[in-house]
Amino acid sequence: MPRQTRLRKVVAPPSFKGYKPYGSTKGTKGFIELYYEEYEAIKLADYDLMNHKEAAELMDVSRATFARIYESARRKIAKAFVESKEIRTVFGNAKLDGEWYVCDSCNARFTVPEEMHKDSCPMCRSEKVSMLDSSSQ
Repeated sequence: MPRQTRLRKVVAPPSFKGYKPYGSTKGTKGFIELYYEEYEAIKLADYDLMNHKEAAELMDVSRATFARIYESARRKIAKAFVESKEIRTVFGNAKLDGEWYVCDSCNARFTVPEEMHKDSCPMCRSEKVSMLDSSSQ
């Protein structure tokens, strides 16, 4: 029996729900699911320019596990580009660092300090705010 997968720490969820190809000459069928931990691996390694050891420590996984997550993300993104498929972000096997909220009106994702109000969106001021968890991507 395999070991249970540990949750991967994600500092912040992606600020988007997905990407769609624009101006594709062939029809786009299907989509690719990019997990939050895969997004985090791409962000840490390619955007923040961290080496795999530093990024693995930040995500609370081994270096080898980080490398597998990173490779999976790169392959998914490459497949989406080549096959003109939509990329959708999904929660996956992650745990968010701190409490995160999502606005049901404008889909903004945010965290707030204790002294601020959690019941209104800082972007659109809507009061339709819910806590972000595994069921709400």
